[in-house]
Amino acid sequence: MSIPQPPQPVKLIMSLLSADPALIDRGCTGLCSRFGLLDYKSELLPFHYTRYYEAEMGAGLSRTLVSFRNLISPDTLPEIKLATNAMEAASAGEQGRRRINIDPGYIALSHVVLATCKGFSHRPYLRDGVYADLTLIFRAQTFQALEWTFPDYGSAPMIQLCNTIRGSYLSQLRAGRGEDAPQR
Repeated sequence: MSIPQPPQPVKLIMSLLSADPALIDRGCTGLCSRFGLLDYKSELLPFHYTRYYEAEMGAGLSRTLVSFRNLISPDTLPEIKLATNAMEAASAGEQGRRRINIDPGYIALSHVVLATCKGFSHRPYLRDGVYADLTLIFRAQTFQALEWTFPDYGSAPMIQLCNTIRGSYLSQLRAGRGEDAPQR
């Protein structure tokens, strides 16, 4: 019989996607006020994997991937997703169109999970209308895409970013510091 144990804290990450780099910077500032200080922020990466967002957000999209200093409990992912949805809505432009997309998730030692409000066969339901999307798994010393991984998350640059953040997370775990302690 297995005995339930509390989950290991995980590394909170977020992807910010917008045609306006200043809006991405403001988004990072707002996220920091809610979730604590960043410990990693990628360069702006051109987003050319799909045109899905262009009708709503315009052309020339860029993405930044960030991680936060404070570790979190993985069971807080639904409330984080709802908070980022509210931030997206608050920054919406004319006719309620989003100007920024904020995708929260976390990095654990063995995988990357994103939060989504769209269910599918590989997305187990968590709560409050939020599903977990197992996006990458860690195998053979690197993150690897799965058959359903979106092409942008399966790209070499994104996998390298996730490997870098995982290295920072592993250092935190080895040092026994979740900074302020796991956020619940």
